[in-house]
Amino acid sequence: MTDQNTGKGAVQATESLLSARDIDFLLYDWLKVDELCRRQRFSSHSREVFDSVLSASEQLAKEQFAPHSRKSDLNEPTFDGTTVTVIPEIKTALDQFAEVGLLSATMDESVGGIQLPQTVAKACFAWFQAANIATASYPMLTMANANLLLEYGTPEQVETYVLPELDGRFFGTMCLSEPEVGSSLGDVTTKAVPDPEAGEGAFRLHGTKMWISGGDHELSENIVHLVLARAEGDRPGTKGLSLFLVPKHLVEDDGTLGERNDVVLSGLNHKMGWRGTTNTLLSFGEGAHRPAGSAGAIGHLVGEQGQGLACMFHMMNEARIGVGAGAVAIGYHGYLDALRYARDRRQGRPDGARGADSGQIPIVEHADVRRMLLSSKSYVEGGLGLILYAARLLDEAETGGSQSERERAALLLDVLTPIVKTWPSVWCLKANDHAIQVLGGAGYTRDHDVEQLYRDNRLNPIHEGTHGIQAKDLLGRKAIMSEGAGLSVLLEQMRTTLAEAADDPEWSAECAALGSAADRIESVTAAVWADKDPARALENAWTYLEAVGHTVVAWLWLQQGRAAEETASVRGDSAFLRGKIAAARYFFTHELPQTGPWFDLVESRSTTFADLDDASL
Repeated sequence: MTDQNTGKGAVQATESLLSARDIDFLLYDWLKVDELCRRQRFSSHSREVFDSVLSASEQLAKEQFAPHSRKSDLNEPTFDGTTVTVIPEIKTALDQFAEVGLLSATMDESVGGIQLPQTVAKACFAWFQAANIATASYPMLTMANANLLLEYGTPEQVETYVLPELDGRFFGTMCLSEPEVGSSLGDVTTKAVPDPEAGEGAFRLHGTKMWISGGDHELSENIVHLVLARAEGDRPGTKGLSLFLVPKHLVEDDGTLGERNDVVLSGLNHKMGWRGTTNTLLSFGEGAHRPAGSAGAIGHLVGEQGQGLACMFHMMNEARIGVGAGAVAIGYHGYLDALRYARDRRQGRPDGARGADSGQIPIVEHADVRRMLLSSKSYVEGGLGLILYAARLLDEAETGGSQSERERAALLLDVLTPIVKTWPSVWCLKANDHAIQVLGGAGYTRDHDVEQLYRDNRLNPIHEGTHGIQAKDLLGRKAIMSEGAGLSVLLEQMRTTLAEAADDPEWSAECAALGSAADRIESVTAAVWADKDPARALENAWTYLEAVGHTVVAWLWLQQGRAAEETASVRGDSAFLRGKIAAARYFFTHELPQTGPWFDLVESRSTTFADLDDASL
């Protein structure tokens, strides 16, 4: 049984958090990331460097993150009215993460970064997300916070706040939602009033922010809050919002910590999963502290006034990709737990066997168990491919050979971001659901990881924009922006893959299916927007997101499947490569066909929900 204080006794699957072999295949056999070393930004690197960082990440994740995952779940952060307390293993792990330089893995050498490709860095970080998503959330937010400030902050803000973040001395947050606002950011009420007496360019912020992950703790010397607020006199709605840097502790000119800022923790939220991450209700400017002699949290503008949401999207989009990556990692961990259990657990006999005439067989030999495992494999390996492909687009957008190539990659990533966030949040969560089912009654107990993994992954469909929000973003914005330019790039890329596979008879059926689905994306998008009525077009946006997401993952599975065959022809056959091909074919025979009815529903522009009287619910 599990010790309720330490978590010892639960099955810790540190040997099966992720598949290093799969990561190796995706990075080198499929995405060819070693070719990036020819580019100036990555010219000091090599495959040996990439492998070294990947190996170090795997080892650190297993040794410092995985062992306290259960303990942090069973021992949530506590707040005594003054101080937040978390289990000490979290700080130990985060200090080790910072010490090896992973906080600045992708950043410029000028700020102490390693300048790793985004593709490699995302693969490295997946180990930590698979090992312990709650502890991994602190560096994820800090890295995204630092990247935003590197893009929009002043040199002084970079020197004062970003460099300590990259050293692990400061951590970062994003403060958007409010108790009565949620995701409707145009209704933000937190206000910012200029206060020259508090310093040049200083504002005093007053308001409350809700659901702030990492909002308070003692894990770092300081916490850098990036806060959406409305400057005094600015117009209502999203175009009146500005972004402010509000530290927990003010920082003196010499870099030492000064006064406590007027930011206080009003309470901790108690979550279903991610329990090791402090999730907070923060009050800004209530007068609990009086920095520079007055009430009000002192903050400084980041970027231009009135451009806060545009700046914030830099961090939000990075966080959305991070959410998708976390969903994949947790789903992958659950799948591997279930696979190992299914191979070890003996129960039942082959179909047609009589009584005790034959011995019990491993449950992996039962067809329904194989169904759940193969579907889960297709979700998590397909999802990891989606995440790393998106990261490869980031590398192309930053280092592509021409301006047009960089712009094309950025446009494609923009279209794919809602899918990258949402598809793994649905389907890799399904892998966790399957894992519980494979373990049966054991899976529904706290004595196995799969119970916690499901709870942890259940957050991902909610935060950083729910499914409904991402669906409207895809169909209502990304698919039609610039007269459909982004969607056109996506379809062109799919059709390029089909053209490359046209002479490959082994994949002719899959090519035909993908070609039909790509055509449906084009025709259905045009049909739903024919009369330019957003209310009708977006009625079934969620179904559109499902259909396009499945088509995108099928496209990437076709590439993975063909890459596996090519690799086998060079290095010889293996169970791993056969598994890749089997998962690709499964996705085309069992998953992609679902898109037909989904596209039909979207094209019909059914008004079931608009016509529904909520009194009948």
